[in-house]
Amino acid sequence: MYKDKTIHFIGIGGISMSGIAEIMHTFGSHITGSDMQYSNIIKSLEEKGMKITIGTDAHNIDKADIVVYTAAISEDNEELKRARELNKPTFERAEFLGELTKEYKHVLCISGTHGKSTTTGMISSVFLETELPTTIQIGAILPKINANFYVGGKDYFIMEACEYKDSFLSFHPTSAIILNIDDDHLDYFKNLDNIKASFTKYAHLLPQDGNLILNMDDENTMSLELPKVNVYTYGIDSDADLKAQNITFDELGHPTFDIYYKKEFYISLHLNVLGKHNIYNALAATLMCLIHHIDKETIIKGINNYRGVERRFEYLGCYKDNILVYDDYAHHPTEIASTYNSAKRIKCHQNWAIFQSHTFSRTKEHLEEFAEVLKNFDNVIIAPIYPARETNIYNVKESDLVDLIKKDNPHVIFIPTFEEIVTFLKENVQDNDLVITVGAGPVNEVGLKLLGKK
Repeated sequence: MYKDKTIHFIGIGGISMSGIAEIMHTFGSHITGSDMQYSNIIKSLEEKGMKITIGTDAHNIDKADIVVYTAAISEDNEELKRARELNKPTFERAEFLGELTKEYKHVLCISGTHGKSTTTGMISSVFLETELPTTIQIGAILPKINANFYVGGKDYFIMEACEYKDSFLSFHPTSAIILNIDDDHLDYFKNLDNIKASFTKYAHLLPQDGNLILNMDDENTMSLELPKVNVYTYGIDSDADLKAQNITFDELGHPTFDIYYKKEFYISLHLNVLGKHNIYNALAATLMCLIHHIDKETIIKGINNYRGVERRFEYLGCYKDNILVYDDYAHHPTEIASTYNSAKRIKCHQNWAIFQSHTFSRTKEHLEEFAEVLKNFDNVIIAPIYPARETNIYNVKESDLVDLIKKDNPHVIFIPTFEEIVTFLKENVQDNDLVITVGAGPVNEVGLKLLGKK
């Protein structure tokens, strides 16, 4: 139904929007788009023949059959206003993606406050080992396909389902995972009860014969009012359907463990990603694959060969031969705690965390929790807060975080530019140290600059 249609994407440079644009391109649609700044993503889209405008131009809409826009686009955007004036069909990104899910027989949605991209990546890695016709939409670059999307047929659609602004309520899942529920995106949800209410609505999107996979160790998830569907649970500490036991870690923090399904041994896994949190992600992925009748050997091969997606405890390289440099997308205190627990399992002289908080509202809401977890690193450098979609109406400053951390850890400093952070690191890191950039903004540039890669 989309072949030969002209679809214009407002905000096409985003990781999700660009992936949707590429999927539609493979369907035979003519793709145009606009974004406020040039990027490698836009360069890649242009190389595939898509026409991209930097800035806005209302005339971009004139030949469009469909207009798709991100949630960040305001109603006074001149392209969106023009689309409304011309009565063009307009869809917010999640709405359009929801329409797209109707094209598929099996829609596998992976949701949760933390771990969505990793778990989606693990499931995708398994399905890519099969001959099942599968399409993938993920919120990060999966190295195995060197992209955040893959088009392989209309039987299965594996997709990351984000809760922000209730986006996942536009989808049509046949199987759904809820990894965990935490108090994030409070600029929209306001409180945890509203977040749980949104996840409850999401679970109730499933058809009667649908599958719901839940983390039994997560109290917020298990407190939801569940629909009458096929419910499966996984966990480590609880009496779940699928359970990890006999857990060990190697010197790099990679776990090995046995999995039991309904109290009987099922498989053993060794992960090439770090931390206990990834055991949970692997359990969720295994259960999704199990209920879709993928054989044990393929599950083992797919998950064991999974080596992460970009910016999820991603190894960037070595500085001066023996100083390890990593990057992690963690931007919530719970995620940073997992990052710290993974980092401390890696043998090193001392660690350095370069943290860039993502949005002023999140910084204000979680200021004390950020300080509580960041103080555990040996050395902490605070980078400028990344505003994303916000202005600082919250009267919060980087020095607020520094002052709180300094109460327990004197080795903390605010440095106002990435270039100065790189200079400081070069002058202060020592042999066998570990450096990790932490945050959902462009703080990963620090590690790349340190390594001479940017």
